[in-house]
Amino acid sequence: MKKQVSGQIYRQRMICHRIGMGLSVLAMGLGIFFLMWILGTLFFRGFGALNWSMLTESTPAPGSDGGGLLNAIAGSVMMVGVSTAMVTPVGIFAGIYLAEYGEKSVFAKGVRFLVDVMLSAPSIVIGLFVYAVYVMYMKHFSGWAGSFALALIALPVVVRTTDNFLSLVPVALREAAYALGAPQWKVALMIRLKAVRSGVLTGVLLAVARISGETAPLLFTALNNQFFSADMNGPMANLPVVIYQFAMSPYDNWRELAWGGAFLITMGVLGLNVVSRLLFAKNRTGI
Repeated sequence: MKKQVSGQIYRQRMICHRIGMGLSVLAMGLGIFFLMWILGTLFFRGFGALNWSMLTESTPAPGSDGGGLLNAIAGSVMMVGVSTAMVTPVGIFAGIYLAEYGEKSVFAKGVRFLVDVMLSAPSIVIGLFVYAVYVMYMKHFSGWAGSFALALIALPVVVRTTDNFLSLVPVALREAAYALGAPQWKVALMIRLKAVRSGVLTGVLLAVARISGETAPLLFTALNNQFFSADMNGPMANLPVVIYQFAMSPYDNWRELAWGGAFLITMGVLGLNVVSRLLFAKNRTGI
């Protein structure tokens, strides 16, 4: 009797297991199908729009033929580069503080909570914040404002990943360094940080990938510029905003450039994610 009951329970569990696995596989298949659909359409439309003029000429005037995205590409590279340069040291040292000195600190708990809030904050809210505290004060849009907005988006990513990777360092490694007489700051910088340097670099690359395609904060900060400009103190062209504007335009030439720009951003972000995954795998095998 007991064997019969246990066999019936086993069959019921197996049925539930197979139903759950089937639904999971179906959901995964749907997700992959739509992802491949989007990437396939982007590759078909975007790759076909690539040409040498797109990389060497500035955005065209309304209704004109030709043109490219040189000014938008240069503006995006400049703003992302400036924001990354600002965020990397601040984010890494903040992550070191949280992991090394803030284990039992009330202030560190508050910083972690603030970082988590910033991670989930909509980018348009950050754009409005920078617009209110910087653009309105300066009375003009600028590349600096765009860089500040992107930096606020990237900062919590770098802080959180640095904090998490430093917590993966074995306690025995730290204790061995302390036993040899190393001070705490030297253990933090030369032992823990060195052990997870590829993981920290992974966090920086993920932050760069996160901000490379942001459009909403740049609409309120850097706006756009039809011409090539290296002046960070004035409105600056950037790929996300150009794609947003050109994709809704009535001109075929502009829409083709929008597809090409979307392809460039997607391939760039995909490449950064692949590199970060490879570095993360190397870091996991190295600890």
